[in-house]
Amino acid sequence: MRAVIVYESMFGNTHAIADAVGKSLEPMLEVVVVPLAEAGRERLGDADLLVVGGPTHFHGMSRSSSRKWAAGMAQKPGNDLVLDRDAEGPGVRDWLASLGKGDTKVAVFDTRFNGLAGFTGRASKAISRKLRKHGFEVVAKPESFLVDSKHHLQPGEETRAQEWGKRLAASVVPGGATDAARSERPPASEET
Repeated sequence: MRAVIVYESMFGNTHAIADAVGKSLEPMLEVVVVPLAEAGRERLGDADLLVVGGPTHFHGMSRSSSRKWAAGMAQKPGNDLVLDRDAEGPGVRDWLASLGKGDTKVAVFDTRFNGLAGFTGRASKAISRKLRKHGFEVVAKPESFLVDSKHHLQPGEETRAQEWGKRLAASVVPGGATDAARSERPPASEET
């Protein structure tokens, strides 16, 4: 079985989560982790699982203007932000608009500020809705991974992403749930 993980990342956080999820899927699936710019229909091909991740910008999916704002932030003196090597590529919103119909199983995540989702927003919910409209089968609730006020992943989020990936693998691979995966409790995740 094959999984394709696609991501949009400005400061490397969503990229790091995508890599962590990919690492956890590898024991059960053939995994490819790619930025959206490399995620055309031919790359998705016959994937059994598609995982889509993006940053939350101003309460939802990024826009061209929010991506320019984030790129400008990385250039400001006094911060340690570095643009991800693929930050200049397309955003999830544009990628989804060009995606077309599909029927692959899909899971979605975002990165967002720590806080109540009603205040921070969650790009993953909008991404999930759009994928459903395109015919994809969403197999897990959208998940959020948290960043601090300086736009860095909070400690433990990559480990939590690996745990989430293990649960995803167990849910899509026939007979794939190991005893360890069955006994893991999902992390507390707020619902809005």
